[in-house]
Amino acid sequence: MGDLRSDLINTGIERLKAGSIVIDTPASIIFELLAQPRRHSDFDGSRTVQGRLSGPDRLSLGAKFGMSMKIKVPYRITNTVIEFEESKRIAWRHFGRHVWRYELTPIDQSHTLVVEFFDGRPSLSQWWLRRLNAYSNNQKAILKTLVRLKKLAEVS
Repeated sequence: MGDLRSDLINTGIERLKAGSIVIDTPASIIFELLAQPRRHSDFDGSRTVQGRLSGPDRLSLGAKFGMSMKIKVPYRITNTVIEFEESKRIAWRHFGRHVWRYELTPIDQSHTLVVEFFDGRPSLSQWWLRRLNAYSNNQKAILKTLVRLKKLAEVS
C-alpha cells in the first residue's frame, strides 16, 4: 500500500473544494466502489453517510438512491447521479443541487489519480451552506474520504 495521504487542491474558486490521491489500483476497481451506494458509508470521511436506504445496487446516469445520514440528527436524503462515465467520472446531487464528483485518471495499468470535488456553485441555498460551514467541512472530509477510499480499493 502506498502513501496514505491525500493532497488539497486549491481550485481558486471559493465554492469548489477538491482533493487528490494516487491509488495503487486500476480505475475500474475504484469506480466500482464509487458506483455502489451500499459502499459509500465505508469510505465517507465526513462520517455523515450512515447507509443506503433505497436505489439500485450499482449506479448509472440518472439513477436515484436514498441514503440515511446524520449531522447531529438522523435524516434521509435522495441523490441523483448527474454525471457518469464508466471508470472515469461519477457525480451526484440532492435537492440542494450541490454536487459531489469523483474523477479518475489512470496513471498506468495499476495506479490511478483520483480527484474528489464538492461543488457548491449550483446550490440553491448558499446561506445554508455557509451556516453549516459546509465548504470548510467538506474540504476536510474530502481529504479523509480519499484516504479511506485508497485503503478500501487497495485491498479489493
